Amino acid sequence: MGMISSSIARKFAMALSGLFLVFFLGQHFVINLTAVLDPDTFNSWSHFMGNNGLVQALLQPVLIFGVVFHFVMGFILELKNRGARVKSYAKYKGSANASWASRNMIISGLVILAFLCLHFYDFWFPEMIHKYVDALPLDPTRYYAETVHKFESPVRVGLYVIAFVLLAIHLWHGFASSFQSVGFNNKYSKALTKFAKVYSILIPLGFIFIALYLHLNQLPH
Repeated sequence: MGMISSSIARKFAMALSGLFLVFFLGQHFVINLTAVLDPDTFNSWSHFMGNNGLVQALLQPVLIFGVVFHFVMGFILELKNRGARVKSYAKYKGSANASWASRNMIISGLVILAFLCLHFYDFWFPEMIHKYVDALPLDPTRYYAETVHKFESPVRVGLYVIAFVLLAIHLWHGFASSFQSVGFNNKYSKALTKFAKVYSILIPLGFIFIALYLHLNQLPH
């Protein structure tokens, strides 16, 4: 009984951290979309997020903890699940029992984790160096140009596109199943599942569009 309870608790914590990251993903998408719609707004919002004390001292550490917690918990659950399946491999029929997305969450998760490391290398670390190491003066108009510069390389854009495709696959199973994991089961469940599926496709596609737009828009016409 204790093992079952701990397993349920881990899945519950995993689902909550996932829902938190999904919320952040949507907020991040809205800000990034302004790079396409209105670079001045993108500069303004980026400057606010990068220099607001509450965001930097509270929300940013919480976000980083949420990312680390989600992936660590995901690896723990995967190891537990693999151990539980050792005696049932003879009966396990792969896709007959589960979708490809659900069977390969650890693979898509690892790719997304690698992408996050690249994203930190591209944006977070340079920002920290700019503000705290080089201590350069504040320039609220620099963010758009710096972001566009990151998408000059077609190789980097390709890596971003691949990562967002894997993110869509990861979300397709993870986002929808998270509601069940937290015990949300009522008349709105079907509508939420449909919303999760649509979100899982549209948001990654939106990020792909932004990356391609920023890359193609700077090519000579």
